[in-house]
Amino acid sequence: MAKKRVYELARELGLESKDVLERARELGLAVKTASSGLDEAGEELVTSSFKKADAPAAAKPKPAPKAEPKAAPKPKPAPKAEPKPAPKAEPKAAPKPEPKPAPVPEAVDEEPAVDDSDEKIIAVTAGITVVDFATEIGERTGTVVKELMGMGEMVPGGGTIPQHALESLGKVFGYEVLVDEKEEDEVDLTPDRHLVEYEDDPASLQLRPPVVTVMGHVDHGKTQLLDTVRQANVIAGEAGGITQHIGAYQVERGDGRITFLDTPGHEAFTALRARGANVTDIAIIVVAANDGVMPQTAEAIAHAQAADVPIIIAINKMDLETADPYAVRGALTQHGIVVEELGGDVVSAEISALTGDGVEDLLEMVSLVAEVEEFKANPNAAAVGTVIESRVEVGRGPVATIVVQRGTLKQGSSIVAGGVSGRVRAMFDDQEKQVKSAGPSTPVLVMGWDDVPTAGDMFEVVKNDRTARKLADERKHLVRSATHIVPTATQRLETLLENLRTADHAELRIIVRADAMGSLEAIRDSVRKITREDGRVSVIQGAVGGVTANDVMLAEASDAVIYGFNARPDATARAAAKDTGIDIRTFSIIYELLDDIEGMLLGELAPEEVESFLGVADVREVFRAPRLGKVAGCYVTEGEINRNAKARVVRDGVVVYEGRIISLRRFKDDVPTVAVGFECGIGLENFRDIKEGDTIESFEVREIARV
Repeated sequence: MAKKRVYELARELGLESKDVLERARELGLAVKTASSGLDEAGEELVTSSFKKADAPAAAKPKPAPKAEPKAAPKPKPAPKAEPKPAPKAEPKAAPKPEPKPAPVPEAVDEEPAVDDSDEKIIAVTAGITVVDFATEIGERTGTVVKELMGMGEMVPGGGTIPQHALESLGKVFGYEVLVDEKEEDEVDLTPDRHLVEYEDDPASLQLRPPVVTVMGHVDHGKTQLLDTVRQANVIAGEAGGITQHIGAYQVERGDGRITFLDTPGHEAFTALRARGANVTDIAIIVVAANDGVMPQTAEAIAHAQAADVPIIIAINKMDLETADPYAVRGALTQHGIVVEELGGDVVSAEISALTGDGVEDLLEMVSLVAEVEEFKANPNAAAVGTVIESRVEVGRGPVATIVVQRGTLKQGSSIVAGGVSGRVRAMFDDQEKQVKSAGPSTPVLVMGWDDVPTAGDMFEVVKNDRTARKLADERKHLVRSATHIVPTATQRLETLLENLRTADHAELRIIVRADAMGSLEAIRDSVRKITREDGRVSVIQGAVGGVTANDVMLAEASDAVIYGFNARPDATARAAAKDTGIDIRTFSIIYELLDDIEGMLLGELAPEEVESFLGVADVREVFRAPRLGKVAGCYVTEGEINRNAKARVVRDGVVVYEGRIISLRRFKDDVPTVAVGFECGIGLENFRDIKEGDTIESFEVREIARV
């Protein structure tokens, strides 16, 4: 059952969201914002607390209106004589404000119910424009626009005011704003704009085809496999055998069908999942029998495991003499994959995508897994699905490949995906044939978008074009607002620690990058021993080398923490981590790393030394100096380099030195700092093994107290 959000409960209770949020926190419920969800028990607890607190107060005003018409003229001449007839004693509590309510029937528009407050009440419709709102409150349109800008909402006079901003905007002008509910086509406009939530009656669900994603190492035969499956020459039109874009295809098999997503790699698979689009039902990992498990294979496995979808291993290239399927199965066990042949529960099939041998068996395996999992959807509801790939085509305009996940999409339907609306002018299947409708798990190319939708956004069918445009407009404003409130690494970490402290079955997911395989295995073995009651640590991915942007993407999708042992993030990974608020924690002493993991699992971290990043310089040349030995001729690429600051030398993502900068020169002059974009000479304390291509990171260390 879907959780009820705090603001939805507040609306039902007729209270302000902040009051309900505050009460929920007082009751010890794990809620952060008004869009946080409450389970059934939490909802009942909050509701009952308001009923208990407000019942006595709510009972007093009821008799007042009946006594007021007769009692109103009498309080002044004889205030002390009133106690004898008990019913007439009530006006004593409020003699001054009560004369106004007497003409209530003739003054309904004056809102007398709130005369005891400075705040007035207005009722507006969701999607109200700035002009209409200004008219309602008797203000100039420019004044309202200015206030919205101060709130971070760039809305023109004719634009719609984001629903989440209406309450705050009303308070600025002294109004309590009541937003009228919309009909069934209204959707949740929380900042997580990519998700479309729905709930169907179990009796309405019917079996649907499985949606399968094919992943694996480059050149291991992913596209060749799909080419064989659908018997279409896709590879011939693609440069270098590398998939150029995400495609979605459906194949007939017996009485059923299977939908395949052809992704260019696990990055695209995880990018969809990071945006909330869990469109994949089954993941096929293609492994070449002659190459075995390669780095990208391991990453694909980690991403599929993090998505918690059934995995099928396709051991490809069995037509080669060097094929060794037994070695592949053995290597897979090191990554948590134990196939059925070795006593595990992961299905595997030996195939040759080139000759077609074993492909039918692979499809049979897919059908069996789908039969066990019983993938179902309601085909008769309003269509909901996910945008897989989008682009602009000459003669067609903006188009998008979508997969329907629920309901049936029909030609002429009004649709909205994220901040883009449209009307389905035409639909084409993977064979370029025009179709009139598309049911659950069906991939189609849709024409008729007003703009290019974003891959990973969920789409839905709404009542009409006007509703679609209004929702798209509001979501655009939400996107702008979200860019101003991206959580920092500290905020994300505090949230994670709070969840670990309060969860009944806590799981700390980590990604580990190490300088050597021996270090990685030692960390894995030690992490397995770190436990607490109803809590555990899971290494969802471990690899040798520096932290990459792919690691950051996986951490975002899986709500994981990245640990580096003598391994550092590159510039791209640092930028991605900053943009997404992902915490990258690096250590050079293994027991400190393990202590940090244990402290995090317990939901508490002791005061620690935290690095403050200063700058990065690339080593372009190496010179010899009389007193310093080797000096690195560098170009500063980020931040600034400071003399006497701490420094580390990173080679191929691995830390080879950590110490101090003892010499910093520009030409022949000693300088205290060198900014980005300038060349300099750097001398390091007690380090002579500097090489061209190395990276020098400058940083400082300070101690802070963790929450």
